[in-house]
Parts: sequence; structure tokens; C-alpha cells
Amino acid sequence: MKIAVVGTGYVGLVTGTCFAETGNHVTCVDIDEEKVKKLQSGKVTIYEPGLEVIFERNIKQKRLDFTTSLKEGIKGAEVIFLALPTPPGGDGAADLQYVLKVADDLGHILENYAVVVDKSTVPVGTADKVHAAIAKNAKVDFDVVSNPEFLREGVAVDDFMKPDRVVIGTQSPKATKIMERLYAPLVRQGNPVIFMDEKSAELTKYAANSFLATKITFMNEIANLCEKLGANVDMVRKGIGTDTRIGKRFLFAGIGYGGSCFPKDVQALAKSAKDVNYDFKILNAVMDVNTSQKTRLMDNLNGYFKNDLKGKTIAMWGLAFKPNTDDIREAPALYNIEALVEAGAKVQAYDPEAMENVKGQIGDKISYAENPYEALKGADALMIMTEWPVFRTPDFDTIKKDLKEPLILDGRNLYDVEQMKELGFTYFSIGR
Repeated sequence: MKIAVVGTGYVGLVTGTCFAETGNHVTCVDIDEEKVKKLQSGKVTIYEPGLEVIFERNIKQKRLDFTTSLKEGIKGAEVIFLALPTPPGGDGAADLQYVLKVADDLGHILENYAVVVDKSTVPVGTADKVHAAIAKNAKVDFDVVSNPEFLREGVAVDDFMKPDRVVIGTQSPKATKIMERLYAPLVRQGNPVIFMDEKSAELTKYAANSFLATKITFMNEIANLCEKLGANVDMVRKGIGTDTRIGKRFLFAGIGYGGSCFPKDVQALAKSAKDVNYDFKILNAVMDVNTSQKTRLMDNLNGYFKNDLKGKTIAMWGLAFKPNTDDIREAPALYNIEALVEAGAKVQAYDPEAMENVKGQIGDKISYAENPYEALKGADALMIMTEWPVFRTPDFDTIKKDLKEPLILDGRNLYDVEQMKELGFTYFSIGR
């Protein structure tokens, strides 16, 4: 099939590359000329394990190409994916300006029937708005379909190529057949392609992410209660995670969720509820708890140093919001950096992939180390913000030697509490 993907951000690039891998010819469109030049030269513009290999293969085999021209990119396409930014506005609502601008442009240039697919996470009713924007000027038939993505950063290629389900919102028999044919190679093992109306598909994405965010936040509340009661959240997690009605995933306590999806989607769903005068109390509580949870370890740090962090040097391991990505959107590390700098502390940070992105956002507010141990030199404490594998089994003797004090504040519960005590560390974690 001939496919166009408008937008080469995280979702767009993974979508385009993976559809090319199943034999389709894919043209990705982006207005960023510099980015398109890099992609055309064979350079991946995001960090995602496993993507680079199939990206290079499909460029070499001429199934994947890139352009800045929307008209050129959609020429002859049976399916046009809109994978455009929908950033939250000041009120939490998703900003649809990019999606609707492209929809308006499509109305002027469509030359053949095509299925236009909302791949971006968009509020309920967006498919109708996109349809109206295209229809104003369209001279050919078309359908608008909602097909939300459920990609997890760090394992996005596997998630796309082996989806546990595909959700497609359409009431058009013609679009249904085309989408079935497109996704058939990805669901050969029988995982479901679930067809529904457009509004239900749009709500499904928000509902899924908001539920997972709620699950994470509930466990963080339990962790905070564990500290008050002298219980161990790891034991509680095992005790409830083996209940098949609850499940084991998303029960790990920590310093809150971040990234592009959970914060944005929770805000957007809460705003949608507010727009129809529904008080979504659970989601409002989730957002409040998550905001305070991100800097939970600052209480321990301030307590240890008697609320005087001026002149202290803090080593920080991890800047990305989760491991195996360079994404720093809503990353807890950024909130802690802000609090530390405001308190007069110096931060020495290391992350395997995200340091360039942090430099681009905050510049030289902190210093950046070339490896984890360099970040420890002369530091008064170590704070762990991201559970990268490289941090899981460190050389504790080196940590103890390089830190001024054997003080570790672990926001991801990487180490055993008793072991840290035996090694002579003052160790703060979450809920233990």
C-alpha cells in the first residue's frame, strides 16, 4: 500500500518506519527542513531501541522516504496518518491547531479517495472536526478514522509490530476494509483489531492512559503511607500484584510518572470532563498527587541537611522520565533540579541518552558528567531519578569513596534496604 505519515515526531517516525517494514511504501512529511534532511541522509532523529536497524533497512530498500511537501507526500496515498503534536494548552485541553491546519490543507490537495487517520492522541470529537475541515474544500471522497497509538517509549517497535490490540474508530465499510488490510500483517497471531465508533476510539486512548496513571499514583500513595506506618511497599506490591484482578504491572512505587502521554492525557481527559460539567474527582487527585510525588525526595534531603542546601553538590543519576528513551518531557529530574538550584545547590548529572535534551532546555544550570562515577566526584549526596539498567548494580565502594557522605536518595527503589544499611549508606527510598 502507499501510505503517507504527516509528522515525524516520536509517533510518526515509528509508525512510518514500521509500516514500511511490513512492505508498504511510506512517505513521511514534516515542515522542519533540517529534520527532513537528516532523515533523508539516513539519520534517526529520536532515540528508540530497535528503530535504527529497520529505519536504515527500509531507506536502503526504498520503501521509506521523506519530504517537506504535503502535496508530494500524499500523492497516490490510500492512507494518510496524522501524527502531529497536540500539546496541552494552559487549561489542559489538547491544542488541535496543527491537526486542523493539515486537515484544511488536505481538503485543497486530495486527488483520490483516502483514509485520513488521526494517529495523534486527540479529544473526543476530533474526527468530526477533521472531517469538517477537509470537507470544506475536498473534491473527492474520503473517510476520517481514529486509530490511537499505544506505544511505550523504549519498546515502541515491539509494541507496533506485535500489538496486543489495535483500536480503530470508523463507521465506514470502505475504510474498515482498508484498515483491516493494513494491519493484517501485525495481528497474524490473533491479537484483536477492535472496531468501534470514532468517539469511543478517541476516548479509549485517554481512558487507558488515565487508568494506568491512576494505578501508578495509587501505589505511590500507598508507598507514602507505608513510610508513616513502618510497612514495606515492596511487600505490599507483591501481595496485591498477584491478585489477577489487579495484575503486577504499574505497581512500582517511585517519584511519579512523566513523559509525553500520561501527564498530557490525564489533563486532557479532566478538561473534557470539565467541559461537560462533570467533576472527575479521581483524575484531579491523580494530578495533584503526581505533582507532589515528583519532589518527594526533597523532603528527605532537606531533613538530612537541616533545610540548608546552599553550597551543597548533588550528584544526579538519570534525567529521562524513564529508561531506554531520551524523552525528558515532565521528567521528575527536571522538577528536582529546579528545586535544588533554587535552594542554592549545585547539580552534577549523568544520563546515558537524555543529557543533550536537558542541555537544550536548561543549558548550564547544571553540569554534565561523562559517566555515572564522574558525577559523584565531590558530591554531598546521590539522587537517583531514572531506573536505567546501568544504575542497578553499581560499584558501591566507588560510590562511597567519591561521595563526601555515604548518602543515597533513590527515587526508583533500585537497591535492597538491608544491603544498603550493611554497606554503611544512609539510604532513602520510596515507601520502604
